[in-house]
Amino acid sequence: MLNSWFVFLISLSTSVAFLPTSAFQTKSSRGLQMTASSNSEVPFATIIGAGRIGSMLAEHGECLVLKRGDLVPADGSGPIFVATRNDSLEGIIDSTPENRKKDLMFLQNGYLDGFLEEKGLSSNSQCLLFVAVSSLGAEPIDGITTVNPEGLTSAMGEHARALQARLNDAGMKCNLLSKDEYKPAMFEKLIWICTYMLVGTANECATVGDAGKDFPDLVKETIEELVGAVSKKEGITFKEGTVDRLRAYTEVVASFPCGVKEFEWRNAYFWNCGDDLCPKHNSLMKDCKEKGFISFELP
Repeated sequence: MLNSWFVFLISLSTSVAFLPTSAFQTKSSRGLQMTASSNSEVPFATIIGAGRIGSMLAEHGECLVLKRGDLVPADGSGPIFVATRNDSLEGIIDSTPENRKKDLMFLQNGYLDGFLEEKGLSSNSQCLLFVAVSSLGAEPIDGITTVNPEGLTSAMGEHARALQARLNDAGMKCNLLSKDEYKPAMFEKLIWICTYMLVGTANECATVGDAGKDFPDLVKETIEELVGAVSKKEGITFKEGTVDRLRAYTEVVASFPCGVKEFEWRNAYFWNCGDDLCPKHNSLMKDCKEKGFISFELP
């Protein structure tokens, strides 16, 4: 079981740079050039973000690591892995040269579709990254479950194979999906975050494991409600077994602490579906607000 420092790309940090001693590093005015793997099958990449995930990716292939304030080179090429918090995305996109925006690959959690469409980047590469990194430089742990031994990390788009090669070099799995296959997988991950975090917070559970163990019926009912809402709103079909897949994943990350945050990127999608489609979810959100468990205002 992972400890409470498990990182599932929910809270990526860009404020601290990690420089692995195993890597060859050269500093330029545009970022940190790193050579950390002799595997020639891993394509060169630009990595935005030097937190746990960005640093882990930087150890497995030649790359240029950009921290806060560094700019994407206009004369570069290849994938640009964006490993930052969601609230940094707008600034990153706006500062990226127009000719390089197509190379941005987004690794964030949450519902990005509307935001990326507004930015004209709805066709960009994306990844659902199920990876545990306990601290800077720690060995990454793949999100493999009893239900999904092939792993849950999935990528789509032009640069999906480049990310897959880098993760494979780290000993992790990555499934390549079409855009149509990616969408329900993305929503399943969103449903996991918005269900276990919300049920746990509303019932004062310390961890997602406690939420699943102590309130299994409420978790199941909420997941099924959200699956139904997405199916109706988006017109997509989920594979059978969503509840079991998400339960198995929760067992892997059982010690992850509960908390309802990044509302605009997560629970807002279901809140905006309205009480007709998401009555249980929206009622739990209201309960959290009334009990003072969330600090932001509900729309």
